[in-house]
Amino acid sequence: MTAPISPAHNAEALRRDERRERLLLFGLSLPALIMVLLVILVPVGWLFWLSLFNDEGVLSTYNYSRMLESKSYVRIFKTTFNVSFLTTLICVLIGYPLAYFLSQLSKRWAAIGLIAVLLPFWTSLLVRTYAWLVVLQRKGLINQWGIELGWWETPLRLVHNLNGTLIGMVHIMLPFLVLPLYGSMRSIDFDYLKAAANLGANPTKSFWFVFFPLSLPGLFAGITVVFVLCLGFFVTPAVLGGGKVIMVSMKIETLIDLFFNFGTASALGVVLLVLTLAVLFIAHKLLNLDKVLGSGGGG
Repeated sequence: MTAPISPAHNAEALRRDERRERLLLFGLSLPALIMVLLVILVPVGWLFWLSLFNDEGVLSTYNYSRMLESKSYVRIFKTTFNVSFLTTLICVLIGYPLAYFLSQLSKRWAAIGLIAVLLPFWTSLLVRTYAWLVVLQRKGLINQWGIELGWWETPLRLVHNLNGTLIGMVHIMLPFLVLPLYGSMRSIDFDYLKAAANLGANPTKSFWFVFFPLSLPGLFAGITVVFVLCLGFFVTPAVLGGGKVIMVSMKIETLIDLFFNFGTASALGVVLLVLTLAVLFIAHKLLNLDKVLGSGGGG
């Protein structure tokens, strides 16, 4: 007869199996970790290292102190956040009714509507931006039609300013808000609305007190994605802003392309990265970002 195995021996065997499984999982994930290190951590570390050298190549915090003291850099960051906020706000005002409309359609017609929403992705970002330049300029289609129809006498200033920048960025960013919002709305159980109606709520109250709160996870996810993407936008404000709407990414390009000032450009990149991470951290704390980005809705 074999001797019985003691509980202590069983516990030790389980710990060995656990350690072996952890080592196996680490070995399987090691290629991905190396890729993350090479693609993300090394470039960011190199960027931070470059930002610590002044124009003479001396190690110092000159580039960061210069940004704090110069009003022009503060104005650039303010413009970047203002444009990102306005773009996100307009996307919400347009995207929420659009996503709600699509969620009320049958699956077949909703799929057709989503294809229309995704259609801009099939065209290059640069092509779409220059298309807006053709449409919005002083002799563009909108101004020509407006003058011919007698709606206004002189061409409207629709491009090379904040107006053109917002129009182009909203057009590009809108699908990033509609898609998660539509997914959240589509997963809402409409029995909740029926229950609210049975309890005496009219359609307006059912929407604001039942449907709207259940759609908030998708709305917050879309807002977070759109705002963070807008912070690093370059092509659209550069083309449609006409040099009058200067964002951080445009300033970085100017510092490198014209002045070969890698130190200040790197410092700008580091500060923008830190501010973006701060926005994500705040969103995570206030909105529980893990559940927001991973939730399909309130059903």
